[in-house]
Amino acid sequence: MRKLMRGAFVIGRRDFSATVLSKTFLFFLLGPLFPLIFGGVFGGIVGGTVGQHDKIEVAVIASDAAFGPLQAARDRLAGAIDNDRVVRLVHVLPEPDVAAQQQRLLSGGEGQFRAVLSGIPDHPKLAGAIQPDGTTAGQLRLMLASAADGNAAQPPLQVTHTAASAGPTPRDQATTGQIAQTALFFFTLLLSTMLLSQLVEEKSNKIIEVVAAAVPIESLFVGKLFAMLAASVLGLIVWTAAGAAVVASWKGLAVLPPPATGWPTFLALVVVYFAMNYLLFGAVFLTIGAQAATVREVQTLSMPVTFGQMLIFGFAAAGVAAPNSGLALAAGVFPLSSPLAMVARAAQEPGIWPHLAAIAWQLLWVALILKLGASMFRKTVLKSGPRTRWRWPRRAAAGK
Repeated sequence: MRKLMRGAFVIGRRDFSATVLSKTFLFFLLGPLFPLIFGGVFGGIVGGTVGQHDKIEVAVIASDAAFGPLQAARDRLAGAIDNDRVVRLVHVLPEPDVAAQQQRLLSGGEGQFRAVLSGIPDHPKLAGAIQPDGTTAGQLRLMLASAADGNAAQPPLQVTHTAASAGPTPRDQATTGQIAQTALFFFTLLLSTMLLSQLVEEKSNKIIEVVAAAVPIESLFVGKLFAMLAASVLGLIVWTAAGAAVVASWKGLAVLPPPATGWPTFLALVVVYFAMNYLLFGAVFLTIGAQAATVREVQTLSMPVTFGQMLIFGFAAAGVAAPNSGLALAAGVFPLSSPLAMVARAAQEPGIWPHLAAIAWQLLWVALILKLGASMFRKTVLKSGPRTRWRWPRRAAAGK
């Protein structure tokens, strides 16, 4: 074990220095910039289109007799302009404790409401994440005036600006998990494929045989894997530092719903699961790259490997909506999808012990895949003597 770790350290230091100190490392750091630019442009277009059709919902705590005229006024306003641009009203029957009911509605316990209207028709009060002079309050004033049917004694609408919700809802936490899951998939897809071409390049230059003669094959694989992981983490730090300014301009992490485990624990788990996801796929790519002899073979293998990663990402993402479902648990147990599934679970479930068990499970599979890859490399590439060839007996000549 000591010899293995010493050899892995030597190989890792060599590969890390050769990667980071090369001229192409700068272009490597600029690599994610282009897909992010295109993603931001198209995301802004799609988000602007979708945002035009998102309706703001306001809960109305009132009796049937009081809500009827207000809904009729809302329908008249929608017919005059555009139904998609008019606030949607949701009728809620009053409870004995109206203040507690209003707080529960604003906290997301019974739906995603922007505001709550109560006290109609005599003392209308509007509370929520809206501005007193905003569009939502203005539309409700028009509805109340129209519902009053010309009554000159119509009282003014009192608007109280409050937080949108008292805490994150499961849907909001699932959004945070999906964002972290997508980031892990994107960076792993971008970084782990470099192991394929790097190993093939050394094989074509006959360097790999010289290195394999000096250190164990397991040390070679472990050193290369962790060297590229260190280079990837360095790139990730640079990208995170560059993106921090952009995130800070959007009020930091406040733009995202807080995860169930809390931001410090969640961010630490994101880093750990990124490393585990990279190690798992990197070990698989090293095993595949060890069997390829030319760059053309690597290019041929890259497409099915990439599609395989996308299928695994879809498998892990399918269980985000229900973290305790059978599909989500299966994605958490399957080694290659486990980091993606568990990082989404960290945003939705507060428990820590499942993550410790998952990390140990993933480390076990990294060791098994590396052991398998080293064994296959030793048998198929470094074996002595010609390969076994199957010879079929020739048919007897005609007439004999």
